[in-house]
Amino acid sequence: MNTSETNLTHFDASGNAVMVDVSEKAVTFREATAHGIITMNAEAFAAVESGTVKKGDVLGVARIAGIMATKRTSELIPLCHPLPLTKVSVAFRLLPERQAVEALCTVKTAGVTGVEMEALTGVSTALLTIYDMCKAVDKGMELGEIHLVEKTGGKSGHYIRAEGGYV
Repeated sequence: MNTSETNLTHFDASGNAVMVDVSEKAVTFREATAHGIITMNAEAFAAVESGTVKKGDVLGVARIAGIMATKRTSELIPLCHPLPLTKVSVAFRLLPERQAVEALCTVKTAGVTGVEMEALTGVSTALLTIYDMCKAVDKGMELGEIHLVEKTGGKSGHYIRAEGGYV
């Protein structure tokens, strides 16, 4: 077992869950991008693609929801630090061959802790919003492939999933 596995940072000496003390860490530029997919039936995909979903602009609303969610991450995830985010973007790509919408959420800050949780929360909420707006057409939609794509900054270094780990 390596050192990072034996020194769990969210527990004190008595084993109680605590918020990690980051007050001694240096401020660095940090960025994270998360990915996710929502698959749906042909009717729902066609409605999203053509912009004819009765509830309105699905991708526009989902983009705003994802951005808003990143800013609320510390309220949703226990022991997560509130962060002053400097940029959030949520982008979508339609995947007709899969009847799916791909979402990417990128979050930036200059701070003492990373923004991975914010990016993952943003992409998840964007996909959930698509589900909510399209559920009248397809209740069987599936969210998946939610993962961290890349992160920079901090002592753990630069991580890129496509290359299988830290660089």
